[in-house]
Formats: sequence, C-alpha cells, structure tokens
Amino acid sequence: MPEPGDGVVRRLNQAVGHLAVLDDRVRRQLYEYVTGQAHPTTRDEAAAAVGVSSRLAAVHLDKLVDKGLLRAHYARKPGRSGPGAGRSSKYYQPSGVEIDVSIPERRYDLIGRILVDALDEHHTPDPGTLNARARAVARRLGERLGAEWDSGSASSRDFAALHPAAAVLSGYGYAPHFDGPGSLTLTNCPFRSLASRNPGLVCAINEAFIDGVLRGIHAGGLVTSLEPHPDGCCVRVTAEGTLEAPA
Repeated sequence: MPEPGDGVVRRLNQAVGHLAVLDDRVRRQLYEYVTGQAHPTTRDEAAAAVGVSSRLAAVHLDKLVDKGLLRAHYARKPGRSGPGAGRSSKYYQPSGVEIDVSIPERRYDLIGRILVDALDEHHTPDPGTLNARARAVARRLGERLGAEWDSGSASSRDFAALHPAAAVLSGYGYAPHFDGPGSLTLTNCPFRSLASRNPGLVCAINEAFIDGVLRGIHAGGLVTSLEPHPDGCCVRVTAEGTLEAPA
C-alpha cells in the first residue's frame, strides 16, 4: 500500500531529475534557445546561437531529448525535396514537460483549476459579468506590473516599444520571439494547464493581462490579438498597422 507522501516524493524526484539535466551551463543555454524559438531548430542553428560546435550541441540536445525535456524529429530543410536534396536534418523543439519544484509542496495549479471551473459553471448567475470582471482585474494587474517595470524608456507608437514589451513579458515566462517587423510571438503559455480546461475564459484573461502590461509600459502603439497556437501562447503582440487581414 502506498505510504502517505509517496506522490509528493515521486513528483519531487522527477522534478529534481529534470533540473539536474539542466545543471550544465551549455546544455541549459541550448535548452533556453530551443524553447524560445517559434519553430523547430537544428543543432547547427542552436550551436551558432550558443557559440559551441555542432557536435557538442548535438550531444547536449540529444541528452535533453533522452530526459524528456525536448523532442526531436527528422525532416528535409525548407525548400529541399526530391532526389539530390540531401539527408534529412534533425529538428529539436520543446516537449511541453513542465518542471515545478516547491519545498514544502505548493499546488497553486489546483486552486487555479477550481477557480476556472467555478467561473465556468453554467448555473453561475450572469457568467458574462464574472468573465468581464476577471478580465478587468487581469488588465489592472498587468498595468500595475508593467508600470512597476517601466524605466521611462518605452516610446509610444514606435516599433522600438516592442523591445521593452519583450523584456517584461519574458520576465513572466512568455518566451517572446520576434518573427517579423513589429510582430512578437509568445512561444510559451504560462497558463497552459488552465487554458486547456477552458481556453475561452483563460485566453481572454491572458490577453487582458498582456494588454494591461503594454499599457503599464506606455507602449500605446502595440496591440494584442487572440491567435490560438497549440505550442505557444494564444496572444500575439503587434505594432499598429501590421496586423494581417483575415483570409
């Protein structure tokens, strides 16, 4: 019969094992690079970004795959196909594994699930009002946190404002990535487990929070839009005038 606390010990051992893999500086840098990209990455790309040889990068990347922190697949490079296209390249991307360690153990995810489910109960009086209130609270919190970070250097209605936006959102785990002029993709969702339970509610709250952050850093030229992505955040940040028209 399992002893009380066995589950806690098992989760702790698993988390410690994952963290131990990241104890090596180069391996950690490679992991951070791969998980910060909006697309799968080759060993050559990762090696160049970190400043090590491709062979050394491959050793560390494969170790991360073995431990479940990354996943890999083989594919031809874009634009190459048919006979003479050469060998397929190995691509690495985040596995989606989450590492959470707290001693003593804290389970904030559980209270988050309870609150999300409570807001989603069909018998809740006027759920639209509750959802709107949750978005308003998220926007106020984001604005306050953005204002606390603001160094006064953010300029309104300027692509340069994307840089402070990226800095502050990176601090909250969004892993921002520039993927075009005036366009910022958030490659990580800090609320993934909750968003999977109720994407409509959580993504709306998430967008409101990010909008508040942008207000807090006085980045008036930036706008948010909901663009759900299976491997990243549902919110996209763009400079005004660069939003693509819907197909």
